[in-house]
Amino acid sequence: MKFGGTSVADLERIRRVARLVAAEVEAGHKVAVVVSAMSGKTNELVAWTDGAGAPAQGIDSVDDEYDAVVASGEQVTAGLLAMTLRNMGLNARSWMGWQVPILTDQAHGRARIDEIPPEKLTAAMDAGEVAVIAGFQGVTRDGRIATLGRGGSDTSAVAIAAAVGAARCDIYTDVDGVYTTDPRIEARARRLKRISYEEMLEMASLGAKVLALRSVELAMAQRVPLRVLSSFAEPGELTDQGTIVCDEEEIMEKRIVSGVAYSRDEAKITLFGLPDHPGVSSQIFSRLADANLNVDMIVQSRARTGDSANMEFTVGKRDAARAIEIVRGAQTEIGFDEMAVNEEVAKVSVIGVGMRSHTGVAKTMFSALAERGVNIQVISTSEIKISVLIDAAYTELAVRALHAAYGLDQI
Repeated sequence: MKFGGTSVADLERIRRVARLVAAEVEAGHKVAVVVSAMSGKTNELVAWTDGAGAPAQGIDSVDDEYDAVVASGEQVTAGLLAMTLRNMGLNARSWMGWQVPILTDQAHGRARIDEIPPEKLTAAMDAGEVAVIAGFQGVTRDGRIATLGRGGSDTSAVAIAAAVGAARCDIYTDVDGVYTTDPRIEARARRLKRISYEEMLEMASLGAKVLALRSVELAMAQRVPLRVLSSFAEPGELTDQGTIVCDEEEIMEKRIVSGVAYSRDEAKITLFGLPDHPGVSSQIFSRLADANLNVDMIVQSRARTGDSANMEFTVGKRDAARAIEIVRGAQTEIGFDEMAVNEEVAKVSVIGVGMRSHTGVAKTMFSALAERGVNIQVISTSEIKISVLIDAAYTELAVRALHAAYGLDQI
């Protein structure tokens, strides 16, 4: 069982979490619980490190003392939940990442889990103890605390579930499952009872915030069944609730499209008058890769005149300034004429494993957008998704149009 920051935001919510844990224990299950820091606490701790004069937390180098500070939020939550469970008469104790141990590499601030020896945890759980584990953190092999970066508590939970051979990993959050799209935009969005790992992976990477991308990748690799549930329900209300994330083969009827996702965290960079010969793309994208900048959508086309080409690509908004600096600094070497930047764009995507065996998915998408007057700037596809880049002002209109076009309000 994993509980995020909003689920443990204060003592009353921690008591609610304790009731959910107690219900699983009473049902005869062996339980491990992974907790995040209280909502807002990690941001506060990060601000403290900034105030203490910590070096800039860049991609390549993070001070290991930074990890020692920001990991403390989960330690507090784990201790409070264990105390609450004990006061309810349950056998419980808190575990820090180094006590499990959750062994990581030495990339402080963005560490990856190398190994979780399960012996200590399984022995405690076999003895009837509820193991309350601080998420988001591990320990390097030289004994230093390391944090796992964005979505680290979800990743901790899946990794621990895999290590102890758990039957399931329940991710409790502030929504009651995975929806066909964001209910805040489309009131007719429906909760999915089941979704495949691949679909969830695409949705997480394309803007859906229900599960962290790394946790879905790990669950898929380790074949850990996930269930997304609301932490605000009472134990007796959870029957037939939530969404199961599982193998595609476990879903009886494959939907053509399972969901519509969107992301406003996009910036489009256009290069005009590129030399049209081999190696130009490599010059551009190798520089961006060396700076650890992730490039998403890419389109290249011949220019109208001369032996030249135009290229468009997208990066995250927070990476836009750095990407512009890198590309502009190499303008003479690369040889393009002009560069344009547009941060008023959004990516809207449709996702579904049924695309593999059905035709006309793109036609439906493009027709629905055209009928609403939404212009498509860039298109990218994979086997189970189609993404388009559009003017950000049309994001909600596009999401609602596509949700209706694929009949997702009828699920």
